[in-house]
Amino acid sequence: MPSISEIELSRRGLLAGSAATAVVVASPGSALAASLRQPEVTLTVLVRFEVNGAKRELDLDPRTTLLDALREHLKLTGTKKGCDHGQCGACTVMVDGVRINSCLTLAVMHEGDEITTIEGFGTPDRLHPMQAAFVKHDGYQCGYCTPGQICSAVAVLDEIKRGVPSHVQRDLNAKPTATNMEMRERMSGNICRCGAYSNIAEAMADVAGAKA
Repeated sequence: MPSISEIELSRRGLLAGSAATAVVVASPGSALAASLRQPEVTLTVLVRFEVNGAKRELDLDPRTTLLDALREHLKLTGTKKGCDHGQCGACTVMVDGVRINSCLTLAVMHEGDEITTIEGFGTPDRLHPMQAAFVKHDGYQCGYCTPGQICSAVAVLDEIKRGVPSHVQRDLNAKPTATNMEMRERMSGNICRCGAYSNIAEAMADVAGAKA
């Protein structure tokens, strides 16, 4: 059984040893300190794709999501970062005509693809029919989800037109129709925190009717 003095001495030795180690690590001439100060080497990849009709090249960290490439590197901030987990649809864009959640895919996976963001649909003086319908039917409230909603709405009507079945459609031989319930089901991945779902459905029905 060690005495109190021996225990105290061991405790002091431990503290002194820890302090000495810290001094060595922090010492500018220390090899360990030098290794800890070495900058992290990040490899980059050249990615080429077409965004809203324009050829773009980006030198990116291969871990960069398509969402961050659009927002942070191309400054196309119309595409929103909502949940960043693919659950809200605010980041929806179209890739080769198919809607995707851009937060769930890496930019390097889209070499050579054609990407369309909300900025590629229309301008304030020449609105896309879906944009105009959203304005007409008040399909937006705070507006944060609106870019993703519009991208998804355009894609949904194209899916229905091409006869692409929804993920819950049981009869794969039945041709999808632009009914209110069909459009609502297909838009279920786009969350509107303000609850403007009826207005969005009305805007889509307006455009679907115009196309019919």
